[in-house]
Amino acid sequence: MREQLEYLPVRAALAAMGSLPRPAARGVGQAIAAGFYWGHRRLVRVARRNLEIAFPELGGEVRERIIRGLYRHLGRQMAEFCLFPRDRAEALPRLMRTEGLEHYLEAQGRGRGVLVLTAHLGAWELSSFGHSLAGYPMKYVVRPLDNRPLNALVNRYRGMHGNQPIPKTDFARGLLAAMAANETVGILLDQNTYPPQGVFVPFFGQSACTAIGPAKIALRTGAAVVPGFTVWEEREQQYVLRFEPALELIRSGDEDRDVADNTALFTQVIERWVRRYPEQWLWVHRRWKARPAGEGSLY
Repeated sequence: MREQLEYLPVRAALAAMGSLPRPAARGVGQAIAAGFYWGHRRLVRVARRNLEIAFPELGGEVRERIIRGLYRHLGRQMAEFCLFPRDRAEALPRLMRTEGLEHYLEAQGRGRGVLVLTAHLGAWELSSFGHSLAGYPMKYVVRPLDNRPLNALVNRYRGMHGNQPIPKTDFARGLLAAMAANETVGILLDQNTYPPQGVFVPFFGQSACTAIGPAKIALRTGAAVVPGFTVWEEREQQYVLRFEPALELIRSGDEDRDVADNTALFTQVIERWVRRYPEQWLWVHRRWKARPAGEGSLY
C-alpha cells in the first residue's frame, strides 16, 4: 500500500509533464529542480565540497555557478525523461545528433560485445534511450529502485525501444552473458563504492574507490570499451552523443594490476569529460566517501 501511495504521484507527474510541449516541459523541470536547489541544501553542501576537492583553484562564485548550472541541467533531463513516450525516431535528429558512431560500429563488429563507458554526466538517460531510438538497443547496469511499481514504470520508459536492465545485484553474470552474445551494455562508472568491489584510483587528484567489475569483464572477454557521453551543447540548443574510439586495454599479464590500471584508465576518461562539461556532472553525489585505510573523511 505504501509503495502505491508513493508511486501514484510520480506517475501523475510524469504524465503531466509528458503532455506539455518540450520547451514548456523543460521549463517546468527546471523550476522543480530550482526548488530542490533551495529546499535541499544538504545536497548543495555536498556539491560545494566536491567542487572544492576537484577544483581548488576556483573561487566560490564560480563553483556556485557550476552548481546552479547542474540543477538547471537536471531539470532539463527530468523533462526529457517524461517525454520519452512521445519521442519517435524520425524526430530524433532535432533532439540529438551523434558523432563518432563509426567507433561504436567498429567495436561492435569485433564480435565480443561492447561496454559503453559513461558517467552521470550530461543526459545519461537520454543517451541510452536515444541510441535505442536510432536502432541500437542496449543493456544497462542499474540498481533497482526500492519502490517496485515505480521501478517497473521507470524501466518501461527506459525500455520503450528495446533497452533492457541488468540488475546490479547480478551484474557479473549479466555482463558475461551480454558480451558472449555480442551485445552492448552501458556502464556508469563514476559513483563511490567500497573494497573489495572497488579499488582506489586517482580522480581529480584524490583517491576514489571505483568499481572493478567492468575492467575484469573487459579483460576476461575481450569486449571493446567505448567511451560514450551525451552532453547538452548550449550554442546548438541540442544534445550530442559522442563516441570515442575503443580504448586500448592494459595487459601486462598481472591480472590484479591490470584490473587496477584499466580502472584508473577508465576513470581518467571520465575526469576528462567532467572537466570539459563541469556544469553537467552529478556533483551532489559523495564520490570520495570511501577512503583508503588510515585516511580521514573528506566530508
